[in-house]
Amino acid sequence: MATTGGAGGTVLVIGGTGFVGRHVVNRLVEDGRRVIVPTRRRVNAAGLHVLPTVDIIEADVNRAPDLLRLVQRASAVINLVGILNESGAITFARAHCELARSVVAACKASGVLRLVHMSSLHADPAGPSRYLRSKGEAEAAVVASGLHWTIVQPSVIFGREDRFLNLFAELLRFAPVVPLARADARFQPVYVGDVAECIVRALAKDETIGRKYPLCGPKIYTLGELVRYVGETIGTARPIVPLGGKLAALQAFVMELLPGTPMSRDNLASMEKDSVCECEFPPVFGFTPQPLETIVPTYLGPEALRSRYEGFRVRGHR
Repeated sequence: MATTGGAGGTVLVIGGTGFVGRHVVNRLVEDGRRVIVPTRRRVNAAGLHVLPTVDIIEADVNRAPDLLRLVQRASAVINLVGILNESGAITFARAHCELARSVVAACKASGVLRLVHMSSLHADPAGPSRYLRSKGEAEAAVVASGLHWTIVQPSVIFGREDRFLNLFAELLRFAPVVPLARADARFQPVYVGDVAECIVRALAKDETIGRKYPLCGPKIYTLGELVRYVGETIGTARPIVPLGGKLAALQAFVMELLPGTPMSRDNLASMEKDSVCECEFPPVFGFTPQPLETIVPTYLGPEALRSRYEGFRVRGHR
């Protein structure tokens, strides 16, 4: 039976165990929704098992039969899957393009019309990086689907578990000087809780169908300013040495070889396009995004760090 999801029904959240996904799942539960969260291993969904209306299902969404069975149990789908860097078989083409097309096919086969898709600010099939190009191709598949779609396009997302500001915090604690590629690149970071709020509200608002929404926070920063702010917040300010041209490319090449890929040449290419919005925060969502300065001290400030270390000590019975 075809359905648009609306304000009720079961929601399949693909990527529900990730950084943004956990916030989205919690908000859906607050709204009384039943939620299906697929994962290859249940251990990846730690913390979601206790939520009363969440069903954790071991499945591989990259397998068409698994995905179809999941979609058939839902009245709406949210696709949050995204990677910042490629690793082995996990490529941008697979994670972004192929999965988006598979989700569209499964929705059409199941008669599920409502789809909310998380993309990226300035996603473009002709973009400067493989990341932005693959995000743009995925958007094109969603737009051409004939489904009742909404696409959100966040700038860089920050929050307690982010891989952006936390990365700089770690570097600042150990590096006496911070060589920084593209220190002049501009960003307009948006809080993960605000992104999740927009996704959940979009699901229930028919006026968001067939629309794309860039999502940015209230303030624009250069990358250098963000790194300097993180240093001030953690109490470890360091000199920043801007790198350009060949030195920036060399740094990116070296860092993409490190565990966890702190930075890559593709990330550097993405920064050719400033990650800032050219419009106001979408009024359809009915709230104002939270400033970075309000949130970041709650997880990077000295008091937050002391509380975290105290938790480690207690758990270690020391």
